[in-house]
Amino acid sequence: MNLLLIATLIFWIAMWWLNQRLVRVDTGTNAVAKRAIDLLVPFIFGITLFVLWEGVVRALEVSPVLLPPPSAIWERIINSVPILWADFQQTFLKAVIAGYVMGCGAGFLVALAIDRSPFLQRGLLPLGNFVSALPIIGIAPIMVMWFGFDWQSKAAVVIVMTFFPMLVNTVQGFAAADRMQIDLMRTYGASWWQTMTKLRLPAAAPFIFNALKINSTLALIGAIVAEFFGTPTVGMGFRISVEIGRMNVDMVWAEIAVAALAGSAFYGAVALIERAVTFWHPSVRSARN
Repeated sequence: MNLLLIATLIFWIAMWWLNQRLVRVDTGTNAVAKRAIDLLVPFIFGITLFVLWEGVVRALEVSPVLLPPPSAIWERIINSVPILWADFQQTFLKAVIAGYVMGCGAGFLVALAIDRSPFLQRGLLPLGNFVSALPIIGIAPIMVMWFGFDWQSKAAVVIVMTFFPMLVNTVQGFAAADRMQIDLMRTYGASWWQTMTKLRLPAAAPFIFNALKINSTLALIGAIVAEFFGTPTVGMGFRISVEIGRMNVDMVWAEIAVAALAGSAFYGAVALIERAVTFWHPSVRSARN
């Protein structure tokens, strides 16, 4: 057996044993040690995956067209920073952010309107379930025809993808408030707006943030896929479709790595905001303990 492959397997077994030992460490009431272990375990696991990937690909002499090693992907990232940054700006900073803000904002405002109108609730929610089932590849070409080849058409796809998850989750969140608490607010003479801001909106916050976290990943996927159907000569989706045709698989993986990092950071930012806003919720308190 190839010595490199043997060394890779030994490293994997050693790291697996180390992680098993770490997760069994009893930190007691030491919050710092617990936090350090919580960060160290996934870090070691990630490094192990990359080393295993590198060792297996090189030991078995896998063709770079099929699967390049992480070192080749990293080299491509370092040598293509201007291109990757331009693609990131076009796809994420323009299409994803704009579409995410408009789609989630519109979904929240319509949820407020639905809460005031049972007619809208019966008419829009079934329509939302229908539209949410539409495939991206069916929506994207139409949006490109309507809004052109630049980022505006990709933002439109993101709006469609993020609108109804926010709408449905927000409506469910508004319905989560306890009926007795609502009746108590009425006995105090509270208006609809006062009841909404003081009681129902805080109760709906976990549902709203759940939609925001779901949409943070849907938005990036939608923008990248939409770029396959027409875009200027820049963008993550455009680069992936062009470079895979040229067999530059390392560049494709570089774009995938940038997209994964951007999506993870976006999701993490929303999760941190959720922890700060809904600190009172039992799920957040139990996660901190």
